[in-house]
Amino acid sequence: MRAATAPSPDVAKPEALAPMTGREFMQALIDGKLPPPSIAETLSFRLVEVGDGYAVFEGETGPHLLNPLGMVHGGWVLTLIDSATGCAAHSMLPAGFGIATIETKALPTSPRSSGRSTVTCAAKTNSSAGGASASVMAPLLAIAQRGQDCR
Repeated sequence: MRAATAPSPDVAKPEALAPMTGREFMQALIDGKLPPPSIAETLSFRLVEVGDGYAVFEGETGPHLLNPLGMVHGGWVLTLIDSATGCAAHSMLPAGFGIATIETKALPTSPRSSGRSTVTCAAKTNSSAGGASASVMAPLLAIAQRGQDCR
């Protein structure tokens, strides 16, 4: 496997992001003014709503996300949570700043089946991102398509 040596031409350019606050950046992604990150297409999820310290993602499960036991891979769920919490925290930042995840933790209560369903993850900051860190909570809601079991 070869490592990428240059950014994809579809990635937002740093000079386009520099004057935007975190919330403006997130809203530009939703509005299609900036290209979506490639991971969103790869993992079938998208940012659908943003506010001050708040972000909502929706993801579509399916056969491309299964672990060897036929359940949606927990890494997909954790990546969805990380994306929502990161965007919630990023929405609080002034122009010229970014974020990095220090720790992400998930306590799954039930596995997702191999059927297709829409999963919604809403994240909200518990403290101002103006400090050194922000704590974010992200409950998940899975909605099965008609006739499908969501477990």
